Amino acid sequence: MLLSIVVFLVSTAPLELQRRIVNDAFTGGRFGPIALLSAAYLCLALTEGLLKLGLNIYRGWVSENAVRWLRATIFGIVSRGSPSRGAQAKGVEISIVLAEADPVGSFVGLSVSEPVLQGGILVSVMAYLVYLQPLMAVVTIAVLFPQIIVIPVIQNIINKRVRARIATLREVSGAMIESKGEERRQYQRIDDVFTLNFSVYKLKFSMNFIMNFLTQLGITTILALGGYFVVKGQTEIGTVVAFISGLAKVNDPWGDLVNWYRDLRVNQAKFDLVQRAVGTK
Repeated sequence: MLLSIVVFLVSTAPLELQRRIVNDAFTGGRFGPIALLSAAYLCLALTEGLLKLGLNIYRGWVSENAVRWLRATIFGIVSRGSPSRGAQAKGVEISIVLAEADPVGSFVGLSVSEPVLQGGILVSVMAYLVYLQPLMAVVTIAVLFPQIIVIPVIQNIINKRVRARIATLREVSGAMIESKGEERRQYQRIDDVFTLNFSVYKLKFSMNFIMNFLTQLGITTILALGGYFVVKGQTEIGTVVAFISGLAKVNDPWGDLVNWYRDLRVNQAKFDLVQRAVGTK
């Protein structure tokens, strides 16, 4: 949590340094201050990178510990179950311990730090852009707003397919243990999994297309509006550069927040199925 807060506090400073470097260069300022600002920018970029490295390593450690705990807990629950349980139940247990526990446990490392980090970057960058030029900041907000409406709708459709895929894979695992007369049905299940996975890919890539298009639309609008303000003497060229960089800074954490929300909903669905399978819900 603390590392996430430090990272997002550091992430906004490079935008101001970029603005000052460009403005000093265009106004014919001395090279000395430009060199110092460039060195400060490099130091900030290195600091941010090292902080993110430490944060990612810590996240990985938390995630793997969560996976280990979840697998051990599930194994403990199923080992105390009835030894006469059927092949389908055994197949489900194998699927959970070997495959389903991994993504659910891995998400634990990101569950708190990711929204704090990316949400903090988003808020701090947006506040800086509003401070620089409120009207151009409205354009940046307009880029994000349609996504807030579209993404949950698409994600709900994805979740239904994820649940169906997990249920089908569990049937495949169970039938592999006791497969008498199941060959044709197994091939049908495998085809069903392919269809479900492919539909999820299409939905995810469609979501990415919408997000990328809106981002490019935002950049185009900022270039046009910023160019107009520069021509009219209402803003500096460095402000336009800072806005373009700021939109990229906003787009990255926004995309990461979307991925986090997507993973949250998917792993909620997976964990719910795990609880039902082992009888804890």
